[in-house]
Amino acid sequence: MIKKILIVFFCVTAHGLFAQNGTISPYSYFGIGDHRNNGSVDNQMMGGISMYGDSIHINLSNPAAYSKLRLTAYSAGISHKQYRLKDWNEEQNISVTNLDYLSIGFPLAKNAGFGFGLMPYSSVGYSLNSNSTNGQGAEVTNFFNGEGGLNRLYASIGFEPIKNLSLGVTANFNFGTLEYERIQSVEGVQFGTLDNRESKINGYDFNYALNYNPTIKDKYTLYASVLVNTQGNLVSKNTQTLGSFSLSSGNNVEVVDVDLDASNLRDTELKVPTRTTLGLGFGENKKWFLGAEYSFQQLSDFDNRFLGLENVDYTDANTYAFGGYWVPDYRSLSGYYKRITYRAGLRYDVSGLVVNDKEINNFGITFGLGLPLGTSFSNLNLGFELGKRGTTDANLIEENYFKVNIGLSLNDRWFQQRKIN
Repeated sequence: MIKKILIVFFCVTAHGLFAQNGTISPYSYFGIGDHRNNGSVDNQMMGGISMYGDSIHINLSNPAAYSKLRLTAYSAGISHKQYRLKDWNEEQNISVTNLDYLSIGFPLAKNAGFGFGLMPYSSVGYSLNSNSTNGQGAEVTNFFNGEGGLNRLYASIGFEPIKNLSLGVTANFNFGTLEYERIQSVEGVQFGTLDNRESKINGYDFNYALNYNPTIKDKYTLYASVLVNTQGNLVSKNTQTLGSFSLSSGNNVEVVDVDLDASNLRDTELKVPTRTTLGLGFGENKKWFLGAEYSFQQLSDFDNRFLGLENVDYTDANTYAFGGYWVPDYRSLSGYYKRITYRAGLRYDVSGLVVNDKEINNFGITFGLGLPLGTSFSNLNLGFELGKRGTTDANLIEENYFKVNIGLSLNDRWFQQRKIN
């Protein structure tokens, strides 16, 4: 029965993932939008570190961890993010709720596992306006709106060819549509102008992982990992329309399709540079764990020619993450609270995005709980994140946010031969 329920659930909720508006950040205007965290809730709440894997949870970031799976696992996550956006003049509060991932993983053999699923890769969602004065002293108002995003279908496999050494690979197919709109009006002028741009994007990339987890003194485990997310090769098919409209009625007066072939912008390539992550951790199995990761990416090689933005640059990106968990007594039968997993972490992202000569970086503090469901291995993961992104300098916007994550991890036995004694 659980299999039928879960199949129906995945089919229904997958439709919601395609339709959702994943962000309301003004910084999603740049690049290909906000890159979404591709980790499960339990990993996100440890600062987003990805080196840790166990026998009952799916690790969405580290395919080598599939070698640890001993039960079939179904995983889904949702999040609610509350923003406080402010500049030098005013503040605004706004929120967004998203479906973050749907995934299935199962063991293929004693030391091998496989998984697949669907998750968002990036999101565009903003609504901005700016006012200025032209050379004739008239007020000029610009409205900027954007929506859409890229989704990701993935398949992962992990195995342990040598004791304590695991290897894994994930193949990702990314696809979606990004829409950008700019509307301009000038004081005293009857007609306004509009510029609509659309990019239909698809492409692929691969994640490779190596985990080394030797046991020390028959009690502790060392966690060392290397993750390489190869260059994302995305192809963008672009369209653009320019026109004018009546300010009094709002009706379009004249709209024409721009000949992008003449400027070689009809089909463009978006190359998202390779990202490498190094991790090191230590812990006692099913008791406690602490780990740290460092990621780097040569984002200075990235460019989106179709948008043609003049106030943005890209530099090399880095991420520093630290986190862990603690379980008082996972075997306890008398105290439910002793079987809860307590997680916490922090992260600092040097995003590589530079707007108006200011770096747009992010700092977040994470914490959460893993709540056992009954006497089974299934659990409900609750997570929280407090963070700050951006700055109010140079006429930019600072984002202060509070994020709530809910992740469901259910376990079952598939692909295992039943024995009758």
